[in-house]
Amino acid sequence: MFRFLLFFIFLCTTLFADELIKPIPLHVSVNTTKAKLGKQLFFDTRLSHDNTIACVSCHNLSLGGADATMVSFGVAGRSGTLNSPTVYNSIYNIAQFWDGRSTTLHEQASGPILNPVEMNSNEKELITKLSKNPDYVQKFKSLYKEGITLHTITDAIAEYEKTLITPNSRFDKFLRGNKNALNNKEKEGYMLFKNYGCISCHNGVNIGSNMFQQFGIFASKEKSHSYLGRYNVTKLQRDKHFVKVPTLRNIDKTAPYFHDGSVKSLAKAVEIMGTYQLGMEIPKKDIKKIVLFLHTLNGELPNAN
Repeated sequence: MFRFLLFFIFLCTTLFADELIKPIPLHVSVNTTKAKLGKQLFFDTRLSHDNTIACVSCHNLSLGGADATMVSFGVAGRSGTLNSPTVYNSIYNIAQFWDGRSTTLHEQASGPILNPVEMNSNEKELITKLSKNPDYVQKFKSLYKEGITLHTITDAIAEYEKTLITPNSRFDKFLRGNKNALNNKEKEGYMLFKNYGCISCHNGVNIGSNMFQQFGIFASKEKSHSYLGRYNVTKLQRDKHFVKVPTLRNIDKTAPYFHDGSVKSLAKAVEIMGTYQLGMEIPKKDIKKIVLFLHTLNGELPNAN
């Protein structure tokens, strides 16, 4: 098994490495009017039962699209159990949530609203609240024949989230042909990223988030290993402890790391990945270079207006 994995990593990193990561497209097709309404809803605490939590509470756009805490907190200070994934570039995810239980942004948007720990609301309450706002009534009526419903609320939010892409990172510019976009140490970091096999899971447009992988292939990280991940959705034994591989886009802005938020340092996260996912101890000098490469993945943030 180990020899096969090494062969697979070698194959990926030598034959196809130049094609495994793609730059984020510079533009995405959206319904602008819906997206503007979705943005208004994304920042509106009235979507929660006690009017204290908005989508942006756990997906702070100034904190890498996450919330910089180990786990997120919802209504009445209730504590969640998982680290909040970034909302940036989520349009390129294979699925949403760590266990992939939602296949679209639209489907995902209703999850936190209905979750008793997060927003603890329901459709009837949402319609009652938002219908008191003439601006919302007019906007929903002009966009949706059914007006304000849970479906139309989450549809608008999902349309806004499509706009939350971060293109033109220095690494994207490098991929597009500007070889001076990275310095020599950053280029070395990228080569190490490929040669150690990180790229076998962290690839595609989002440099991750396009597959599920077992957390702890070569060893079990006790606390993290208690999360059943994909098994919660499929109930298949083979899916136990499989989680969606996180994106590495803007990764230095989204600490703490992993689904349990247990690691604060990006260097420590790389070290752990070497041990648990690759079965090797990556030298600190190489970790430092890989981290330098990871810093080049910060893209341009969407226009706040």
